[in-house]
Amino acid sequence: MSSAPTTDAGSTHEVDLAVTGMTCASCAHRIERKLNKLDGVRASVNYATEKAHVVFPAGLDTEVLLETVAQAGYAAELPRPQADDDAVSEREVAALRRRLLVAAALSVPVVALAMVPALQLTGWQWWSLVLATPVATWAAWPFHRAAVTNLRHGAVTMDTLVSMGVTAAYTWSVVALTVGDAGHLGMTHGFSWTAERGDGLSMIYLEVAAGVTTFLLAGRYAEKRAKRRAGAALRALLALSAAEATVLREGQEVRVTAEDLGVDELVVVRPGERIAADGVVESGASAVDASMLTGEPVPVDVGPGDEVTGGCVNTSGRLVVRTTRVGSDTALAQMARLVEEAQQGKAEVQRLADRVSSVFVPVVVGLAMLTVLGWLVAGEGWTVALSAAVSVLVIACPCALGLATPTALMVGTGRGAQLGVLIRGPEVLEQTRRVDTVVLDKTGTVTTGRMSLVDVVAIDADEQDVRRRAAALESASEHPIARAVAEGWPGERPEVVGFANHEGLGVTGEVEGTRVVVGKAALLEREGVNVGDEVAAALAAARGTGGTPVLVGWDGHARGVLVVADTVKETSGEAVALLRGLGLEPVLLTGDHEQAARTVAAEVGIDRVVADVLPADKLAEVRRLQAEGRVVAMVGDGVNDAAALAAADLGIALGTGTDVAMEASDLTLVSGDLRVAATAVRLSRRTLATIRANLFWAFAYNVAALPVAVAGLLSPMLAGAAMAASSLVVVGNSLRLRAFR
Repeated sequence: MSSAPTTDAGSTHEVDLAVTGMTCASCAHRIERKLNKLDGVRASVNYATEKAHVVFPAGLDTEVLLETVAQAGYAAELPRPQADDDAVSEREVAALRRRLLVAAALSVPVVALAMVPALQLTGWQWWSLVLATPVATWAAWPFHRAAVTNLRHGAVTMDTLVSMGVTAAYTWSVVALTVGDAGHLGMTHGFSWTAERGDGLSMIYLEVAAGVTTFLLAGRYAEKRAKRRAGAALRALLALSAAEATVLREGQEVRVTAEDLGVDELVVVRPGERIAADGVVESGASAVDASMLTGEPVPVDVGPGDEVTGGCVNTSGRLVVRTTRVGSDTALAQMARLVEEAQQGKAEVQRLADRVSSVFVPVVVGLAMLTVLGWLVAGEGWTVALSAAVSVLVIACPCALGLATPTALMVGTGRGAQLGVLIRGPEVLEQTRRVDTVVLDKTGTVTTGRMSLVDVVAIDADEQDVRRRAAALESASEHPIARAVAEGWPGERPEVVGFANHEGLGVTGEVEGTRVVVGKAALLEREGVNVGDEVAAALAAARGTGGTPVLVGWDGHARGVLVVADTVKETSGEAVALLRGLGLEPVLLTGDHEQAARTVAAEVGIDRVVADVLPADKLAEVRRLQAEGRVVAMVGDGVNDAAALAAADLGIALGTGTDVAMEASDLTLVSGDLRVAATAVRLSRRTLATIRANLFWAFAYNVAALPVAVAGLLSPMLAGAAMAASSLVVVGNSLRLRAFR
């Protein structure tokens, strides 16, 4: 999401500022430090997303925040629409592309003249100066401008290194041409990949100034495009929301924008249209494609009373939907917000990288000065000293370091959103690596959470008759068990007269002229219906399977036992196997009785069961496991799971569950498919591994290359190419996460 609206959070507000002018992680760290110096302000600045998430006191004007960013040498704006964000980003990419093309066109002959002595015709060095001047000035202007701006505020960043390197190479060449011997017609010199021990002002380095600028522009252009691609998943998510809706007002259909849509309005959704807001179907029937939320490819049939979600596509019939949540309150908007919050956060490893990069640049500038002094003291000329120093400045740019975490996080969380996994924050990635135990709530997580009729035992009666009479009577009740019994008879139900609900016991009524009793044995006995030994035995057998038995009787005798049970999801067994494959030990946790829990556990392949627990006991069980030294992930969907989800090292909520559970969790699985939990853990681990690999190569590259540059074994131009390549390697490694499955 390009921007988050300013929201009230008690005595504080939150806002996401769009920041421009940042060129590396050092810039982000500097802005963050400035903002955090304001009283009561907590800011997190993300270089990759170019956003500053700021929590500030209610009495503080947002203008103060904007001025503070400006004082740091950058520009910031209040949240703007996604379309404006995209337009600004596209303009920046286009401007960078123009500079790159011009720089490349002019640099190629300059580099060719320097590398191939045969091309060095009379006066070639002056032609090189003419061609290289626009590159070292206009094309490299973004680096110079940022360096000057930062210096004005007493800071040095990556641009300082680049600007100093290009300026030094160019100025040295101009001096050599105008004051030294390099300007003489007929002068030639060769090319070396290392710092050349030359004759002072007889050597020029225009190919370094032009080449380094072009390589760095190419790197920054590729980086900018890659960052846009990394955010594509989030933009695709937002694109699912409908821009307009047809509303019924005073009996007339009125076309309005999604922003003008209110709660409790009637929205007409025709086949092929997206539903503009969350709501309940008021009239009509259709099949709704909810694959973007659930991942299920088959459309879901909906009718009056069914809930529908904004962004889903109505595939067939005409629906009239009464809106319940609109705008930023819809499930789709909340998903996008969760993804963006995750992308804007910082993992602990990134905070370490930020701290390192903030001191890295000043250290490198000092190292470059020492390099010049060292070579001069060693008796070498200015040529070697300056060349080695420029190589140090260019090779040390920490841009790869700054990109290592944000790009991986952006791609990883974006890919997660596509797979139905919402990662709440980057710290979640670090938690998934350590988890060794996964606690699974039974009802609604491992099972469907919906009762169904699984068995019928008829005694002295026809089984179909038992089912039909029981269904007729239970169809008048809203109890989950009654609903399961009613749905267990697909045929026509006879009319019921004198229906009565006996709270906690069952129901009675007259079916086809016969008084029928459905419920517990106590109700049948109270109504004068004899249960009998055979029925009692069937009752005990049903309890032994973990199901819930319901007795049916008429004419003074119990006629049968109906067994209802919460059925296991088809995918739960596979999901448990996948979690085991990741090295996690599954534990089934439920408030149901022991036998029911063990039946479900055996079906899906779980050995460890904790049953008969109250909500508070779920929390205690998680803490008990943690006390054993285990790192616990908790998967649940209900309000009663919220405390345990919050207490677990990693809370995973099913998106089909309650808002409370999702709020208390670290990861949300949009669909109710438990297999996605394994996918979420794998994706989190892969993203963290990518971040660590990126940081390793970024650090290793700088650490390994700096001594080579100081020793004069690396040409400045090669250093520029290598530096740009390192950024591309880091970004490319992150983009591999897009192929995660």
